[in-house]
Amino acid sequence: MGAPPSPTHHNIVMLQTQYFPCPHFDLPPQYTKTEFIYKETPRSELHARIHDATIIVLATTRLDAVALSPEVTPYLKFIAITASGTDCIDLDACKKRGIVVSNSPGVNIEAVSEHAIGLYFAARRKVLQMHNQTRRGAWVHKTTLMFDMLNPDGTAPLTCQEEVAGVIGYGVVGKRIAHLAQSLGMKVLISGRKGAGATALPSALQSEERTPFEEIIRKCTVIFVVVPRNGSTIDLISTPEFKNMSPHAVVVNVARGGIVNEEALVAALKENLIAGAATDVFLQEPASPETSVLLREDAEDLNLTVSPHMAWVAERTQQNLVDVTKKIVEGWVAGQPCNVVI
Repeated sequence: MGAPPSPTHHNIVMLQTQYFPCPHFDLPPQYTKTEFIYKETPRSELHARIHDATIIVLATTRLDAVALSPEVTPYLKFIAITASGTDCIDLDACKKRGIVVSNSPGVNIEAVSEHAIGLYFAARRKVLQMHNQTRRGAWVHKTTLMFDMLNPDGTAPLTCQEEVAGVIGYGVVGKRIAHLAQSLGMKVLISGRKGAGATALPSALQSEERTPFEEIIRKCTVIFVVVPRNGSTIDLISTPEFKNMSPHAVVVNVARGGIVNEEALVAALKENLIAGAATDVFLQEPASPETSVLLREDAEDLNLTVSPHMAWVAERTQQNLVDVTKKIVEGWVAGQPCNVVI
């Protein structure tokens, strides 16, 4: 790589610059830097590239306990994540070594929230199924595809005015989704924590009223999943939740894979427990029919719309990433850290 760093010289290693333009870092006058810019980083080259780093900038590259050990990254002091999620980093390993981690919350608010609404319409209106059937000539064969638009119980799709939307995860993206849903005419309920029961109601620490998670599952006709993935949110929605949902329910996940159990979701759609679903995320990414039941042949005819973790992509997001990454790296070097996770 380069020469080992000194107290006033930083080696800044950017592992994934294919996602947005590389920022130019202006460090305080007493500091110098060497920048190592990589468009993408295969696992086979990761350890060599980060060995002399004091600062690592990444989006989704996995840094496990081995990568964060003193043997592999002896000089590492700071990690800047160009995303809001931190599940790619072993935070416990960072905490043990005193490595500071900052993330980039809010950079994709507009893009992800708009994508979530788009996925909702795709699922509620069966857009993908109607597209495929029309292209296959089914419209001519059947003379009308109206009946293919109906729910399993024979009812027609709801419009926004009839929807009761549940937002699970009320961070900046969840708030934006709630605002868009309300603007479309939906009644919006904000979910409390799973299992919290009555403690989900307002407290001195939260101004917005919360509806108990279990009530969200029972009452809502569209559920937006926007929570971080951690130990408490894995399989947050699985078989018991699907069995308690309205048959008109549509589930939209723009958070992380694994929060909605993939096998349970496919089973719920096959058994007509819910009306439809859409997801931008998968338990294992990149996803394929070999790694996800959502992409297998027997799921092709289900009312399930998928996109390849691209909800964040927008010109605004890319500029926000440049600005926020520059801010958090320069701020940490100057002794003014921001967006600190640990």
